[in-house]
Amino acid sequence: MATIGVYGFDGESFVRRLQHADVHLLLDVRQRRGVRGPEYSWANSLRLQAALARARIGYEHHPELAPTTELRRLQYAEDARRGVGKRSRRELADEYARRYTAEVLDRADLAPIVPVPSGSGTAALFCVELDAEACHRSLIAQRLRERHRVAIEHLRPS
Repeated sequence: MATIGVYGFDGESFVRRLQHADVHLLLDVRQRRGVRGPEYSWANSLRLQAALARARIGYEHHPELAPTTELRRLQYAEDARRGVGKRSRRELADEYARRYTAEVLDRADLAPIVPVPSGSGTAALFCVELDAEACHRSLIAQRLRERHRVAIEHLRPS
């Protein structure tokens, strides 16, 4: 399994990176499936799904794995306290990680996204942040690694 974010990519380089990693299924774990700014309009749900379909990459939205609005606000407050922006964040706030784990991840059934060894390619957890460590997808990946022995690769722009 892999993880990937929006920042640092354009639409073409994003799809190429997925193809290079043999990703056949993108698992969107965003609450709101849009990204602000014209340079990232390609990552808005309908455009992204169309590009993935052209590349023969499947798409699933898993809102049950998305942080709540309250949790996102908690992280934004910590970002403001630290003087970092969402696009430059390098790590999650401890309280955010603790609450996301307790309120979302501990209640989620990950079985539907656990990869089945079939040789049918890789699945990728998808959100916004460049660094997986700055995003809840790293917490999902860690849980998959610990409880389901899933190997994780964090995909970044080349």
